[in-house]
Amino acid sequence: MRIAYQYRLRLTKEQIATIENWLELCRRQYNYRLTERFNWWESNRCDINRCSIISCGIAPPKDKPDYYSQKRDLTNSKSLFPEYKDLPSHTLQDVISRVEKTFERWLKGDSNGNRSGRPRFKGKGRYHSLAFPDPIKPEHVQGKFIQLPKIGKVKMILHRPLPNGFKIKTATVTSKADGWYISLSLEDVTIPKIKPDVISTLHNTVGIDMGLKSFLVTSDNQEVQIPQHYRKAEKRLKRLQRQLSRKKKGSNRRKKAIKRVAKTHLKVANQRKDFHYKTAIWLLNQSQVIAHENLNIKGLAKSMLAKSVTDAGWGQFLQILNTKAASAGCLVVAVNPNGTSQE
Repeated sequence: MRIAYQYRLRLTKEQIATIENWLELCRRQYNYRLTERFNWWESNRCDINRCSIISCGIAPPKDKPDYYSQKRDLTNSKSLFPEYKDLPSHTLQDVISRVEKTFERWLKGDSNGNRSGRPRFKGKGRYHSLAFPDPIKPEHVQGKFIQLPKIGKVKMILHRPLPNGFKIKTATVTSKADGWYISLSLEDVTIPKIKPDVISTLHNTVGIDMGLKSFLVTSDNQEVQIPQHYRKAEKRLKRLQRQLSRKKKGSNRRKKAIKRVAKTHLKVANQRKDFHYKTAIWLLNQSQVIAHENLNIKGLAKSMLAKSVTDAGWGQFLQILNTKAASAGCLVVAVNPNGTSQE
């Protein structure tokens, strides 16, 4: 079983400076490796598949840069730019892994064949997380402090204790609008992955119909009101964004205005996630089998109701509901949405 715990960090000024420098170096490495892949793609997507017997002006195809070739090339980056030697090697390799994942999702798609958009280069300040893929040993966690490679002891706000029996597999330090956070990926191999085997009866089954007037209505005629967190914050966001547009680019006041806007958006996202978690737990406390509509949320998010659909956050709610149901031994079933609102 694998779970993730997130804690707020209390970093010193030296640690903040170090992590910000590493984020900038990782951002540059990400853009460089993505450029290598785009150069290969541009030079090898010619439609001509044959040439003249006498002469050929077509250049030979270039080798495709993959995860292993780019990882081997990191030694050249360290020799040309000695500042990369300060980064943990596995953290730098994680940058290559991110490039591999986003580029292949664009070319080939995921396991279901769904392709993502063309990968974009990371602008300054757009690279927000550092991953430490090496498993962290138990002796590296001492009370509220955790030992990170080449950084040292980092203080965490341990608002809930780490569960017994779980090992820390990876750690990710993330920069958000309101501070620094660390996400610990915990694993316990002694807990088997068991699919929920629940016998569906009328007593333990409930169906939910999601909408925009009410967030959801159950088959027992229980209604959950939609909170509309973004709609309520829209007036404040409009004022803050108007203030931001008047600030001079590159000034300190503009940076402060950007931070105020980002904090407001983060608060809305946190409120929405908190509402989704509480609603999911409320449903699972009532029944063991939950049926919901298999909606085309991406398609609805491109319609004239895009703002309301995005504000409701149905996709995030269903993901949370499935995760909580799996850990509780319950079952979540997606059904055809045709006629579900009437029946």
